[in-house]
Amino acid sequence: MKRTPLYDEHLKLGGRMVDFAGWALPVQYTSITKEHLAVREDVGLFDVSHMGEFFVRGPGALDFLRWATLNDPARLKVGRAQYSMLPNDRGGVVDDIYVYRTGEEEYLVVVNAANVAKDWAHLSRLAEGRVMELEDASDAWALMALQGPRAEGVLQAFTDTDLACVRKNATLTLTVAGMPVRIARTGYTGEDGFEIFVAPEDAPAVWRALIEAGVTPAGLGARDTLRLEAGFPLYGHELTDATNPRCTPLAWVIKDKPYYGREVMEAATCDERLVGLVMEHGIPREGYPVLSGGAPAGRVTSGTQSPLLKKGIALGWVREDLAEEGAELDVEVRGRALPARVVRPPFVPLGKKK
Repeated sequence: MKRTPLYDEHLKLGGRMVDFAGWALPVQYTSITKEHLAVREDVGLFDVSHMGEFFVRGPGALDFLRWATLNDPARLKVGRAQYSMLPNDRGGVVDDIYVYRTGEEEYLVVVNAANVAKDWAHLSRLAEGRVMELEDASDAWALMALQGPRAEGVLQAFTDTDLACVRKNATLTLTVAGMPVRIARTGYTGEDGFEIFVAPEDAPAVWRALIEAGVTPAGLGARDTLRLEAGFPLYGHELTDATNPRCTPLAWVIKDKPYYGREVMEAATCDERLVGLVMEHGIPREGYPVLSGGAPAGRVTSGTQSPLLKKGIALGWVREDLAEEGAELDVEVRGRALPARVVRPPFVPLGKKK
């Protein structure tokens, strides 16, 4: 397994290490529930250095990204970011990504760890013949996510920059604990917070400074339950090469412009819809059947017991005629059909930064 620059820090804190997309990462330090609630109620810190980072530079960078992504990077001013996706030519999605405009002719694209090689090959092919440069800078960065209602206050103690003026989806460079970093007011938990890009050799010092300031270290387990409460997709579960985002609550990401595979994506029909499900009893898990009147109606793609709601929550695909909010269905849990209600995510109120 690959090790992030923070591997030794995780061991010092008692992190239980697991293999995630070929990386050794902590699934938890104490308990998933405690780490989850720390992020919802206070502040937590994640190592996400396994994510991939690509730079797109040059006079043709914007036109290239407008073609290669579903959202419209033409809307980004320097220092702004947007959630987006890479479409394929079959009406599906290569990956879901974040695009940061870091200069007049420079963009940073952050991709999922499991898809780094696939995304690089895909973008490299689309870039052929264009006046631009692609750089895989994944090994040049460590990345951590400081998330929770107290994130701004904690980080403010380490920088002279007024973080109250940093809007959601903003990105800028500054100094944290004496180290040069790039921060972005983005994250994958549904809470306010910052993602911190830092040189690998500087990462342990920044991590230790934040932990010593009282931040709770959090692992992959809490990251998954937090993103699920927020209704965020996970590639390989809710999104795949065959997923048409028009059939999901994320259809807003598709902007009216030319993009790779547009005709195929627009021509596809939505026989199923991605929905949220809430259960008063039972815990839904990936792969569990969704039923209507005892007959197959869909499947769960991600599910858990919500630490905040104390209820079963899930994302899943159901037949289009059963996808209306409030629809009563069942999820088969260990051979028992248990009631589930269709809801529109997020499942919990989320922290917001204007």
